[in-house]
Amino acid sequence: MSEYRRPRLPGATVFFSIALAQRGTTLLIDEVERLRLAVAATRRERPFAIDAWVVLPDHMHCIWTLPDADADYSLRWRLIKSRFSRGLPKGPLRHSHLTRQERGIWQRRFWEHHIRNESDYRDHLAYCWRDPVRHGLVETPQAWPYSSIHRDRAASQVA
Repeated sequence: MSEYRRPRLPGATVFFSIALAQRGTTLLIDEVERLRLAVAATRRERPFAIDAWVVLPDHMHCIWTLPDADADYSLRWRLIKSRFSRGLPKGPLRHSHLTRQERGIWQRRFWEHHIRNESDYRDHLAYCWRDPVRHGLVETPQAWPYSSIHRDRAASQVA
């Protein structure tokens, strides 16, 4: 069994990529309100700042800043994924899904990268916003409706 070692840095700013188990679906944008509710409920229990977020049809990217005394982003993702999944039809299940009582909707793991400096932050922020363009979903980052780029007009100048 693989052993994953993740940094434990309270107050860190972290970039994430999270994907559905079945790529090529549109579940995340079809159920974007369910996702928003799952994130909001989790933030009420386990606060974190959302620096950027983009939701694509089958995956998403975001940048969070954790509270000064807290480094547990894995728990937050587990809560978001489970809250989102409740009430949805199960995906194709393997024995490992059944053993862990998973619904087969999400890829089990996620990719994270601790932001090192301001340049790294700007690069990952731009990645969030430009990803819908890279996937051919829109021609400009501002045209994608499921992006935090709309939250801050000044920020959209970067993309």
